[in-house]
Amino acid sequence: MRNIVVVDAPSNLGLRPPAPGTVPGCCKLAGALRENGIVRRLGAFEGGVVVPPRYDRGDWREGDGVFNAAALAAYTVRLADRVQRHVAAGDFTLVLGGDCSIQLGAALALRRLGRYGLVSVDASPDFRNPDNSERIGAAGGEELALATGRGQDDLTDLEGLRPYLRDEDVRVLGTRDGYRDDPELVQLRELKVPVVTVGELRERGPAELGSVTAASLETPALDGFWVHLDADVLDPEVMPAVDSPDPDGLLPDEVTALLRPLVRSPRCVGLNVTIYDPDLDPDGTAGALLTDLVVAALTGT
Repeated sequence: MRNIVVVDAPSNLGLRPPAPGTVPGCCKLAGALRENGIVRRLGAFEGGVVVPPRYDRGDWREGDGVFNAAALAAYTVRLADRVQRHVAAGDFTLVLGGDCSIQLGAALALRRLGRYGLVSVDASPDFRNPDNSERIGAAGGEELALATGRGQDDLTDLEGLRPYLRDEDVRVLGTRDGYRDDPELVQLRELKVPVVTVGELRERGPAELGSVTAASLETPALDGFWVHLDADVLDPEVMPAVDSPDPDGLLPDEVTALLRPLVRSPRCVGLNVTIYDPDLDPDGTAGALLTDLVVAALTGT
């Protein structure tokens, strides 16, 4: 059995401020999951912390591109260095975010090592880019587009490695049915990227979908694949502590059943956990649930 190594990536650089003069609280996600014993319960090894730059949008204005871009680029490289080390050693790397922009660190690390796929389990596709939106700015809603080479060069072409992910190697699971006609999903379907909404997932069954998705990425063309989990894929009745708690999401048992065959595949090399905000969870119940879910997916208990 592979070693699980836990790396903290407490970056909030990719989200808009929740209110003027504040910063997103998702930077506390890793601390909350650790407080719930995630390292001990997984029998995991310590991978340390990749400390992000200070959150400071400066004089950024709408139309200026992605805010915090220079800081995001520098952080992506540093996080990629850490992830690459563990993946190359054969470890399963569990990265505790942070917002969804931390996925760029994993994508860059894997691109350095070869050709890898991505399964994104997220309420929204995070595929906003100049071809489908005029409101570019928050990398946490754009990381899939950036990772596939869409957007500004200083984030999409680090080390001359654009794209970090090929379109045909991406799977998007658990998006809200209400986003079906969103320009991001329309573009993904035009690109023939498999997208499965909540309703479609329930029709197929989460465990079956997880198994089929894993099998589709267990191919000689790929060196492996990574899983990205955004806590907002869960319904806000059980996970209200996210920046965009949209209704009609998945339930914990459904997410666990979906994740289990993915993360336990021998070809899966790691998992990101993102967006949970302890500032929005005063009694800690949502953080405890998220910890239980990740542990159950990885250990089967």
